[in-house]
Amino acid sequence: MQSDDVIWSVINTQFCSYKVKTTTQNFCRNEYNVTGLCNRQSCPLANSRYATIREKEGVLYLYVKTIERAHTPAHMWEKIKLSSNYTKALEQIDAELIHWPNFTIHKCKQRLTKITQYLIKMRRLQLREQPKLIGVKKKLDRREAVRERKALSAAHLERSIEKELIERLKSKAYGDAPLNVNESVWQAVLDREKKGQTSEKALEDMMDDETDEEDEEELEAEMENEWDDREFVSDISGDEDDDGLSDFEEAADVASGEDDDEDSDPEDSPENAPKSSLGKRKMPPPTKPARKRPDKKTKKGARVEVEYEQEMESAPFSMANW
Repeated sequence: MQSDDVIWSVINTQFCSYKVKTTTQNFCRNEYNVTGLCNRQSCPLANSRYATIREKEGVLYLYVKTIERAHTPAHMWEKIKLSSNYTKALEQIDAELIHWPNFTIHKCKQRLTKITQYLIKMRRLQLREQPKLIGVKKKLDRREAVRERKALSAAHLERSIEKELIERLKSKAYGDAPLNVNESVWQAVLDREKKGQTSEKALEDMMDDETDEEDEEELEAEMENEWDDREFVSDISGDEDDDGLSDFEEAADVASGEDDDEDSDPEDSPENAPKSSLGKRKMPPPTKPARKRPDKKTKKGARVEVEYEQEMESAPFSMANW
């Protein structure tokens, strides 16, 4: 037969695996303890008649242990489901523990109240949106960084190998049509080469056009710069031009006067006989004044004076000899 006093004397004075000793008070870690304290009334091992409240997945249960079931530890605790309503759960406790000690009934109700409060708080927290905390796995991050670095190096190596093979195919190091190269790859290389050549030709034509236009613009600029410093000026000034025109007019008048003298009779006019060829040329009689042309506007620039030496012939002047 089970003796509660003997069990408590052993637990209190000797060893208990559920006991936690502190400087102020001792606590009990047994899951069926109704108060969590290590004392004679609260100990679930030293009391044959005991009751407590437990919660599983948000549902409250009343656990009851009676003296009649003490000899069967597997069926020692009776599990009674309590209502989710707080008042109904209190009524159920009163109905199940009607003839139990007041200490046990009071502690069960107190435990029911505390568990109900923290369940309500848990439901409120679940309704709120809270940030999700994710743990940092340094070892996994380090492993992924190493893998990424290796993949990049492998990709660079593959690209360099591919570029080298394409260069060899372009340079026809393996012949016009290599046997071990896929036909699609070879066609792609040829198409790429053709596109590159056409693009290069187009770029060269554009560059030539641009260079020709630039050369023309530079030549025009150089010519403009050269002609800005130079001017073309006539070697005959305005006065000399007028003198020359008057000389030609006088010569024409003299020729016409001589022709008139030849037509007249030489006997009738002995005085008008021609003199020897060694004589000097006489000036013709004054005629109408020559028309003066308006002075031509010369270009701006340095004035150039030109002197001419004329030799007079001893023979008489005639338009035929002129």
